[in-house]
Amino acid sequence: MIDIKIFNKSNLSRIPRKKIENAVKAGFIGEKCNEVEVRIIYDTDEAVHQLNREYLGHDYPTDVITFPLEERPLEGEIYISAETAARQAEEYEETLNEVLIRLAVHGALHLVGYDDDTDEKKSKMNTLETHYMTEENLQLNK
Repeated sequence: MIDIKIFNKSNLSRIPRKKIENAVKAGFIGEKCNEVEVRIIYDTDEAVHQLNREYLGHDYPTDVITFPLEERPLEGEIYISAETAARQAEEYEETLNEVLIRLAVHGALHLVGYDDDTDEKKSKMNTLETHYMTEENLQLNK
């Protein structure tokens, strides 16, 4: 069973919960992870910055942080900065919803073991993000 819970602690009035859930679920299924419990938390730059500093030793805000909690069944938390997502949407000329979904899928890929510490790995993750978003009939760049 794939259990996805989405929380909005950010300043956003709405987030595309169903699309996020569908895309993240497609990612887990595509990566052969059928027993998953994940919490996706959309929060502020300040809150995500604090987590980044406290747990990873990086004193700057970031877009997404993933915390694996258990391996079997797979359990984790994904924290996403809604403010950083808004800046990225403008920078990458995507809608805010597209970036919110992409970051959730990105966090899910980290949870199943993908890394983005090299250009090659970043490219692979980006390709997978787009694949799982497209698989759920999300219109990219529209």
